[in-house]
Amino acid sequence: MSSQGAYGYAVARIRAMEHRLLDSGVLQRMIDAEDFASILKILGETSYSSALTSQTNGSDFDKVLEADLHSIYEEIRTFVPDKAMVDIMRLQYDFHNVKVLLKSMFNVRTGGKKRWDLLTSLGSYPLDDLIMNVESEEYRLLPFGLNTLIPKCITIWEQSRDVLEVERLIDKRMFEVMLEKAHELDMPGIISWIRTRTDGENIRTLLRLKRFNYDASKALPFLHDGGTIDVSMLASLISEPFETWGRAIEFSDFGKIIGSIDASGGYSDLILSLERVLDDCYMEKIAAGRYSPSAPENIPAYLWAKEMEIKNIRVITVSKRNKGDKDHLRRLMRHGYV
Repeated sequence: MSSQGAYGYAVARIRAMEHRLLDSGVLQRMIDAEDFASILKILGETSYSSALTSQTNGSDFDKVLEADLHSIYEEIRTFVPDKAMVDIMRLQYDFHNVKVLLKSMFNVRTGGKKRWDLLTSLGSYPLDDLIMNVESEEYRLLPFGLNTLIPKCITIWEQSRDVLEVERLIDKRMFEVMLEKAHELDMPGIISWIRTRTDGENIRTLLRLKRFNYDASKALPFLHDGGTIDVSMLASLISEPFETWGRAIEFSDFGKIIGSIDASGGYSDLILSLERVLDDCYMEKIAAGRYSPSAPENIPAYLWAKEMEIKNIRVITVSKRNKGDKDHLRRLMRHGYV
């Protein structure tokens, strides 16, 4: 089967799976629900019904969502021609797990406890193997350049106790690997999307650092190469009002959307608004391939839509437990493509 024919089959499978995604009407009902039990009832009428069969309270709800997302990743991996395309989407969880294991190691060394409850099964590298290799210090067996990165991170922590620097190095390597894997696929649409995500993460990071009064020189090391926006130019914006950032990068995918954000509130609201529009921007960019019945971009588009669906469910449930405002909640919802 040709590559185009193979993706034609894969996209047809994705189209058949799209009916499982929640539409805006279901999300609206969840937002209007009175309590968590009502949310579970609504989800019980959807594709989540089988996963919720044994759900009696909210204690293991996150595990239900994780198991559902994991099953989607595994299912798509069985029929997609290039499994690396699915693995790229899962890299964020691999590197999350590395952070959790290292922080647990540091905690134990300072009299604390391991936090393995924060580990996730969603990574592309088997979680049990990752734990065993890190615990036994068999770093040479690890993928993604972790064989040299993890010892370096441990040395930095031993010398300075600088966990922020450890996180910076791990994040830097994650975006490097994402772009490396995209180039190995040699698909322009996937490469462009990863570069857009890199830009978006840099903008989000810059706003967070601005909140803590970083200057350009201190912010620059936290920005990742590989995007379309020069990191030095981007770092220089940290001293400028956020309202001007959109005009400064109007040549990019983010100029208009950043310019549309209401920056009159505090940093907390501003960061939440930015994260939402960035997620929607990623969705809009990768979903452009939906009109082609054989475009490989349909695979990450569906997976991103599923990721955003899970995020929306989590945002709604947290808001309900905290008795949050419904109008504010609606503004936090990510767009899907159903």
